[in-house]
Amino acid sequence: MKFLRIGKAGQEIPVALDNEGKYRNLSSVIKDLNPESINFETLNKIKEIDLKSLEEINQNERIGPCISKPGNFFAIGLNYVEHAKETGAKTPENPVLFNKSVHSIVGPSDNIIIPKTSKKLDHEVEIAFVIGKKAKRVLEKDAQDYIFGYCICNDISEREWQKEKGGQWVKGKSGDTFGPLGPYLVTKDEIKDVNNLNLTLDVNGNRHQTGNTNQMIFNFNFLVAHITSFITLMPGDIVTTGTPPGVGLGMNPPVFLKEGDEMRLNVDSLGVQNSKVILEQ
Repeated sequence: MKFLRIGKAGQEIPVALDNEGKYRNLSSVIKDLNPESINFETLNKIKEIDLKSLEEINQNERIGPCISKPGNFFAIGLNYVEHAKETGAKTPENPVLFNKSVHSIVGPSDNIIIPKTSKKLDHEVEIAFVIGKKAKRVLEKDAQDYIFGYCICNDISEREWQKEKGGQWVKGKSGDTFGPLGPYLVTKDEIKDVNNLNLTLDVNGNRHQTGNTNQMIFNFNFLVAHITSFITLMPGDIVTTGTPPGVGLGMNPPVFLKEGDEMRLNVDSLGVQNSKVILEQ
């Protein structure tokens, strides 16, 4: 199934796509797409419903982030060999794990804000997975049993804050609007092969990033097993899994996002993000 959240910021309602691609209001079934409803029991309940019996929602409404109030938002760095090379980093022997603030999350078409003190704002097209049940010391072979679904994430990064302000990635990755998610939260059964998905990102119509999940150093199942050997993940927790090459930092000379830039992110099976870059007021 494909889920999304529709409406003004802070007033979104949960929606599912029916088999004709129409938006159907899930408010009579769940209050929101959040840690209380993102689980396999709720999913099975929704699958038994005739979605066409639910209210149809106007598709021209704003799409919000596909998850509300997650407990954790983790990210993996340097998970594509060519991206590690372009940033001058060594290929990691273990996953590089860091936090993004949950307060950075916005919708897939919301504006990306350049903070007043930002000098080096950058883009990163990624695929995030979302946990569907408590996950602790999960075996790699069982990892998919714990993944509810997948979505697009643009891991917006302020490179000066990330690399030149004490070496703490979390502050370079957690500014307001630095975590666009969606449009859809796509359940894993909708995806034929999650290890063979194409990712692209264009800026002002020019291709910057191209990759495929078959190029990931650490695949989705390995990441679930690795992370849960240290940290318990709970329903609704998000893990975004790294970006392919083509980021602004890796260009010669580097090219960072500026006011008026328009980004388009496209991932097989997961949809499209379109966002505009604006200056903080």
